Amino acid sequence: MRFVRPVIIAAVALSLSTFGAHADWFKDETPPANAKPLSVIIKALEDQGYKTITEVSFDDGKWEVEIQQANGKEIEFAIDPVTGKMTRE
Repeated sequence: MRFVRPVIIAAVALSLSTFGAHADWFKDETPPANAKPLSVIIKALEDQGYKTITEVSFDDGKWEVEIQQANGKEIEFAIDPVTGKMTRE
């Protein structure tokens, strides 16, 4: 029993330090504080005629949007969260 307690304490301490070191793992999956609201990004796409938006995600510092066109073809855009600049991928 005397051996088990120090091992448990060491394991907990190691796991907490590991979590702290990796706390920024998802930093690139969160829009910056000065980002445009997602509703503004979606509205800009809809205003350009893209009505069937099938997927939206935030990854690598940008919005990634998949759109299904009327002809069945899927297109993708990468959108800067701050400026709203769209780049077709």
